[in-house]
Amino acid sequence: MLARFIETEVLPDLGISGEQFWQNFSSLLAEFAPRNRDLLAERATMQAKIDQWYSQREQVSAARDESSEIAQQIEFLQSINYIANEVDDFTIATDHADEAIARIAGPQLVVPVKNARYALNATNARWGSLYDALYGSNIIQSPDGGPTGYDPLRGAEVIRFARAHLDRAVPLAEGSHADARAYTVQDSQLLVNLGKTSTPLADPTQLAGYTGNPSTPDSLLLKKNQLHIELQFDSTGNIGSDDKADIQDIILESAITTIQDCEDSVAA
Repeated sequence: MLARFIETEVLPDLGISGEQFWQNFSSLLAEFAPRNRDLLAERATMQAKIDQWYSQREQVSAARDESSEIAQQIEFLQSINYIANEVDDFTIATDHADEAIARIAGPQLVVPVKNARYALNATNARWGSLYDALYGSNIIQSPDGGPTGYDPLRGAEVIRFARAHLDRAVPLAEGSHADARAYTVQDSQLLVNLGKTSTPLADPTQLAGYTGNPSTPDSLLLKKNQLHIELQFDSTGNIGSDDKADIQDIILESAITTIQDCEDSVAA
């Protein structure tokens, strides 16, 4: 099943043949498997020493001073190289690291690969609706006794909060996103119509791109600290039709990377 997924779903869009992939995968296993076995053996040896040390300590019934106890624990862990000795400052110089690991700061999800729902949710968590996150959490407070269905007052608070977030993350040169009437792109620069005037972004380089017609874009992609914010427009949408600027949703780049395995997430 894994081989079929890699060969039919992953590799075709990458321009890599199955033969190339499996040959290189085999080379990686041959190079790193012995090292992994050695590291696992070292971990087992350390764990056995730790278990023995703490077992012997538990047999000592006399009360011990807490600060002295901590110092002895640190000394023991250093003696078996579980805690490394401090060294001078150094620089890690790993080449060819993906941007998502090397430069983009954001959450990393860790989920058990055997749970399909968790794995799919984590994979799709790279992008998420700010509106949904705000409406479905206690970030926005609502009075008790509100409507059981959609609460328009809560929805309005969500939009106000989201516009304030835009003012902080991608501020305008003048005015506020809360007063926006339209977003257009002219000469590769974002212009926001505030009614009587139009204004660019305070930092024009925060515009990363757009889709659709530049005078009435379907979406805008903005960026802050290597993370992206997508404004989606739909004048006929259930939200956009009531929005002064036709904004249907605001999508945030969220969980940047995901680890799916049978280790930490399963043990937790």
